[in-house]
Amino acid sequence: MCGLIFAGVKIAVNTRLLIPQKLEGIGWFTREIFYRLVRQHPEVEWLFLFDRPVDPRLDLPEGLQVEVLPPPTRHPLLWYLWFEQRLPRFLAQKGVDLLVSPDGFAPLKGPVPALPVIHDLNFEHQPQNVPWLTGHYLRYFFPRIAHQAPHLATVSDFSRQDLHQTYGLPLHKISVVPNGVGEHFQPSTSAAIQSYRQKHTAGKPFFIFIGALNPRKNLEGLLSSYQLYREQGYQAHLLIVGEVMFGAGPVKKQYRRHPFRSDIHFTGRLDGSELREALAAAQALWFVSHYEGFGIPIIEAFRCGVPVITAQNSSMPEIAGEAAWCCPSHDTTAITEAMIQSEDPAQRARRIKAGRARAEYFTWEKAAQHMWEAIQKALPS
Repeated sequence: MCGLIFAGVKIAVNTRLLIPQKLEGIGWFTREIFYRLVRQHPEVEWLFLFDRPVDPRLDLPEGLQVEVLPPPTRHPLLWYLWFEQRLPRFLAQKGVDLLVSPDGFAPLKGPVPALPVIHDLNFEHQPQNVPWLTGHYLRYFFPRIAHQAPHLATVSDFSRQDLHQTYGLPLHKISVVPNGVGEHFQPSTSAAIQSYRQKHTAGKPFFIFIGALNPRKNLEGLLSSYQLYREQGYQAHLLIVGEVMFGAGPVKKQYRRHPFRSDIHFTGRLDGSELREALAAAQALWFVSHYEGFGIPIIEAFRCGVPVITAQNSSMPEIAGEAAWCCPSHDTTAITEAMIQSEDPAQRARRIKAGRARAEYFTWEKAAQHMWEAIQKALPS
């Protein structure tokens, strides 16, 4: 549509998850898409809403307004106060035409329409993997937010169908805005790979897992399949990248009993170039979650020229296509067999080639275009 149509339109974006050094999937989604849209659509009055002072490291694009509405919202009680009390009054005062909320939260009593992005419904299907109060809040508010919104977005067709089936939303009301991958995810040279392995895994190849350490990510399956893999005589190490989250107790116990724990390495959270360097040096990405709304590490690995072992449930087959080994997440034997197949040069080469082609479907430029189309559907006519 012609830019003149949107001249003077004021769009507020919930950017409370733009936190340097702590950008999770939603944070990157927000940054990569809305930095682009601010630059591509200067005719719009863009307003970024933070719940804490803006860190200068964010390097915000020019041509937007910034508002800070404390306090920081990291607890369900504070979510309620911010979204149901503070934010509606502010939006009314500023004459905002649309609120876009990349984390799915939006006021139920808001004075303006909202476009929430609900990435997945894990809290509905696996409530045991979410803290009780958090899960209760999400299960109460998100279906109401979704039904109230004139339009909403999600990150995969799987999640679109899930929203349709679980909340009874019409499919035409839901746009798919897939994630992209940062340009810095690229293959490493042979020398860089060997250098990384020498430093972190005694020179050995390694499988890498990337994600929060909670039950949804199937860490128990990871440790079990790794044990079976090693018991068959294979020698690759295991690198686990991510922070400990809710429900990680059983994984800690399993690790302490693991016969190959000396070859299992926990890095904690890695970002930017550190994450790329670790991923690009891996023999394969192990990403066999019980549930994912998208699965960004799959595409990051494809971009780095690393084969992927993933699950055949939820969104993962949709994202990986034919480029990955897809296994039932509860089938340790099948997962172990995929790990063994990743040792074969011919199979690796075929998966890597297919992965690089698959990654071309997922760019932040395409994501921004899809988001702009969703915004046009959500704006009042």
